[in-house]
Amino acid sequence: MSDFVLPPPPQAAAPVAGGGRFAVRRIFCVGQNYAAHSREMGGDPTREPPFFFTKPADALVTDGAAAPYPGATNNLHHEIELVVAILRGGAAIPVAEAQNHIYGYAVGLDLTRRDLQSQAKEARRPWDMSKGFDFSAPLGLIEPATKIGHPKSGRIALKINGDLRQDGDLSDMIWSVPEVVAALSNYVALAPGDLIFTGTPSGVGPLLRGDALEGEIEGVGVVRTRIV
Repeated sequence: MSDFVLPPPPQAAAPVAGGGRFAVRRIFCVGQNYAAHSREMGGDPTREPPFFFTKPADALVTDGAAAPYPGATNNLHHEIELVVAILRGGAAIPVAEAQNHIYGYAVGLDLTRRDLQSQAKEARRPWDMSKGFDFSAPLGLIEPATKIGHPKSGRIALKINGDLRQDGDLSDMIWSVPEVVAALSNYVALAPGDLIFTGTPSGVGPLLRGDALEGEIEGVGVVRTRIV
């Protein structure tokens, strides 16, 4: 006999390379972590403390499934990102120990309602509805760090309908992955199953219904989806 008045929702999960699924607890994202993207968004690419926003775990789109074009926007944008999967939790994690808390890495897309984000910025309101909507987090296979190591450099690129839109290198991050993990753990106690999207290079732009997206990070993998 269940104590729940409603059936618990399905567990959000992401596929792991080689088999199995990674149970996802929360999704955190760091904003403007590449200097060129910070500039194209009107920011100042300095090493001020990183800032974070969230997406719901059930915003994941996996296994190459399609992502519906969301309502309440006329300006949906793509952002390709390296995604970190957390194995061991903790608070106030030292930078030197951050890699010990990482299970693996994947390629992700942070889909963004850019018009709503711009309106929120102008009004000094939260970004939630511009970032944390349904189907806003396509994700490729998670590659365990025991297999691929901890990537510090490598090409990160996104093609739309075969045309190159974003092209950068992981080494261009303002804040490295260990620094991002450590900084986030000062705001919340990280837990097994958390995902961290680590920012996007320059070249973000609008998407249309029917667009096919293919992103790749050297040494990590690919992510594919179609906007429908």
